[in-house]
Amino acid sequence: MSLLILTFFAVYGGMHVYAFFRARHALALGAWPAAGVAGFMLLMVLAPFLIRVLERNDYDLPARSLSSAAYLWMAGIFLFFCASLVLEAINLVLRGAGWAAGAPGPAFIIPARIFFFAAAGLAFGITLYGYVSAQTIRTERLRIETAKLPAGIDRLKIVQISDVHLGLIIREERLKKILTIVEAEKPDVFVSTGDLVDAQINSMQGLAALLRNVQAPHGKFAVTGNHEYYAGINEALKFTRDSGFRLLRREAVQDNAITIAGVDDPAGAEFKIDKPEPEAALLAGLPKDKFILLLKHRPLVDARASALFDLQLSGHTHKGQIYPFTYIVEIAYPLIAGKFDLPGGSILRVSRGTGTWGPPVRVLSPPEVTVVELVRRAR
Repeated sequence: MSLLILTFFAVYGGMHVYAFFRARHALALGAWPAAGVAGFMLLMVLAPFLIRVLERNDYDLPARSLSSAAYLWMAGIFLFFCASLVLEAINLVLRGAGWAAGAPGPAFIIPARIFFFAAAGLAFGITLYGYVSAQTIRTERLRIETAKLPAGIDRLKIVQISDVHLGLIIREERLKKILTIVEAEKPDVFVSTGDLVDAQINSMQGLAALLRNVQAPHGKFAVTGNHEYYAGINEALKFTRDSGFRLLRREAVQDNAITIAGVDDPAGAEFKIDKPEPEAALLAGLPKDKFILLLKHRPLVDARASALFDLQLSGHTHKGQIYPFTYIVEIAYPLIAGKFDLPGGSILRVSRGTGTWGPPVRVLSPPEVTVVELVRRAR
């Protein structure tokens, strides 16, 4: 965990160093303006740490204010860096063209000032688009025909939320918008596949009650994600239970229509809170004549278990949340988003997530509520 944090700050800090020198060169900043820009950038680099300190000490309003500014900035600086890489590549091509034409190099490259404002303009525009996109929750549908629904139940609707990240930024207004979509679907089963809460869950009065109001005749179920452990597992579990969910922690529940199994996120083992337990052992003992739904936060499939369930619902990836970060996430999670057919006839459905982590921005990865409709097929 500490290595991951150090890597994050090294990469994030490196982006700021690059942006600082680009800005200083393009704008010909003097000593004092340059010091002011450097100080602001240092504050933005340290902001995630400062936000957590404020949060832990119950300074809710300053923490929320700083998080709103700092995480929007995080999206902007990342997109500025990506836009700059594209422009650097164009400069490289132009230098090569100038060399081939025998012209002096500087005549064939984008001037520093134009380069900076082009990158900044692109970053600003895409960040604004991504902010709007993050507010627009889509309903994604999956229809599965199965012979494993019992007689008398022709259809069963499962509604999934994932990676809501309730906390400093995702609050009552956003949660109400999510739950309006959920309730309009009239779910038979309502599930949360982890990261319902973010790193801290201070000052979240009333949010559990909103979730508790959602009705689902065949039950409401949840599993832990990595952020439940970051938030403090005991507090996160209490909030989830107060929200009306039954937590499935390496256990299964057999309803008259469906069997629902759930496993904890590996973060529990990383924190030495839980012992890792392969889901194959859990699934192997379940009756195969009934539809088996597996809830698992991360979209990783245990090869020993892939034929032991009918549908796995996962999340975690956010589909990268901000393109082109998608490609980096895809290295760790190749099954990054959507529906995947697995060996043995099982299906994996990976949600892009319903909320946002960090920046309230999504680029080419809109948030979703997932609706799975099981339709009875004659045996």
